[in-house]
Amino acid sequence: MFELSSIRRTLVAAGAAAVAASFSGPALAQGAAKEIVIWHAYRAAEKAAFEKVVESFGKTPQAKGYKVSTLAIPFDAYADKISAAVPRGKGPDVFIYAQDRLGGWIEAGKTVEPIDFFIDKATRDSLLPGMMTAMTYKGSVYGLPINYKMPTLIYNKDLVKTPPKTGDELVKLARSLTNAASGRYGLAYWYTNFYFHSALMNAFGGAVFDKDGKVIINSPATVASLNQMMAWYKKDAILPTEPSEALIASMFNEGKAAMVINGPWFVGDIDKKINVGYAPLPVIDAAKKPMRPWMTIEGAYIAASSAHKETAYELVKYLAGAEAGLVLALEGRQLHTHKAVYDNPQVKADPMLQAFRTQLENAEPMPNRPEMTMVWSPVTTAMNKIVKGNATVEAALKEADGAIKDSVAALRKGK
Repeated sequence: MFELSSIRRTLVAAGAAAVAASFSGPALAQGAAKEIVIWHAYRAAEKAAFEKVVESFGKTPQAKGYKVSTLAIPFDAYADKISAAVPRGKGPDVFIYAQDRLGGWIEAGKTVEPIDFFIDKATRDSLLPGMMTAMTYKGSVYGLPINYKMPTLIYNKDLVKTPPKTGDELVKLARSLTNAASGRYGLAYWYTNFYFHSALMNAFGGAVFDKDGKVIINSPATVASLNQMMAWYKKDAILPTEPSEALIASMFNEGKAAMVINGPWFVGDIDKKINVGYAPLPVIDAAKKPMRPWMTIEGAYIAASSAHKETAYELVKYLAGAEAGLVLALEGRQLHTHKAVYDNPQVKADPMLQAFRTQLENAEPMPNRPEMTMVWSPVTTAMNKIVKGNATVEAALKEADGAIKDSVAALRKGK
């Protein structure tokens, strides 16, 4: 499944030029005079809940009599469709996407409309802490956040009676539940994927960029986080080899992984027979801080080419509101961004929703800078070299840092 809202988006390489040729027909054209068109990439329960919310908005006074149409775009092509269609005026009025591409679209121009003029203090104050940071670029706000995703600790209650609160507890428990000969491991996660590794990197104080956008990934903090990951893999031997999303799901459902680090997109793949539990990621003893995973935040954005921006903003505001949030949370199983949603008794009684709400207290929005797209490939290469023993942590990280800086310099020179 690996919906991983943002990871797939940033790691899937595709050409926008090739996608542009696919736009034809009225379904992808700008809406008619009294129509608002909204694009999304939801499926299954998320799609049904989202469409229900949009239909409800169409019946409110805020819709001003506009017809509101939704269009589900195939996930892997979605980002490139936005990049190709919206600047040419052939896209939607509103689109839903995670924050990782936001900076790139803004720098490219003619894609996302700033909403500082529309947004008011009450709307800002209604949202969970940290959400607006992801929607802000160079001091301007470009969307309203509607849901968030990040990994947390998911465990099999039949194997783990008390989830670990510290890294030392995690290792001790995982060792007791590991039997490599039979393919059983105490802990499983995609540790060669930089998105998942971010939880350790952030715990040690590492980062990709500083506040001014300078690349700082090659730091003692990032080195320490990679050494910690390698200790779990080699010294403690609590992690399976060659991890992947599919392997981890299979192991957890077969009772061969007692604990996994994964996100809400993983929950739907868990077999009903598993007695599943959730807990915050532990405090790493060497760092003296908790693991802090990157959080992807999906926002609702107004297309710069929309001819109906005022009504489009009313739709965006409705999607970020409590009424829509309850439907999206309870029926779509989404982690909504409105504070009041978590006061609802049904939401309070939902272990999954509450677990990720708790993890939110120790999570960081993934960078939304355009340069972030240049980070994934070099760091993925570096992490695989480290795990396979083909390079030291220091050498691999230095090489990745150089490759990222070269790409960033070329990007900035070309502006």
